[in-house]
Amino acid sequence: MKAMNTFIQILTYFRIFSGPIIFLLILIAQNYGMALFLLVLASASDYWDGYLARRYSLTSIMGAVLDPIADKILITFTVIALSVDLGSTYIAFLGCIMLAREFWVGALRDLNARNGNEAATTVTFLAKIKTTIQLVTFCWILTGLYFNSELVIFLGNFLLFLALIITLQTGLSYTIATFKR
Repeated sequence: MKAMNTFIQILTYFRIFSGPIIFLLILIAQNYGMALFLLVLASASDYWDGYLARRYSLTSIMGAVLDPIADKILITFTVIALSVDLGSTYIAFLGCIMLAREFWVGALRDLNARNGNEAATTVTFLAKIKTTIQLVTFCWILTGLYFNSELVIFLGNFLLFLALIITLQTGLSYTIATFKR
């Protein structure tokens, strides 16, 4: 079990370290294929660390704290790199709104922890879908960059807007649940 616990932690840390590497691959090396490959692996690690922790009853407070932070680090580095690389105000603006939501929800979680109301900001299924759609969107845009397809990138902008809507919805749900009392 110790080996499995270590493996689960490595998966989480992998996402944390993948963010800056993806950033460098996109902006410095312009190696979109390798950035895409790493983002796909990091995205898969998000699923597997949670699945394995639940499957083997190895959930921990540290894991519960680090897992969403790892997602935010990965998404932050990716959205900034894509917006700079593409010179896209659209990606930058929507990305900033998404990141602002993440900071807001982090503040709500802190508030709820201090007030004994942790249930108000327990990760929901829709929040998991949100993260999945964000990661799929960034993989989609990287695919467009890899194949030099403006059409794929353009369609990625629609996916990004969908991700934004779900991101805002989950933030609103957590806000309502927090201040409902």
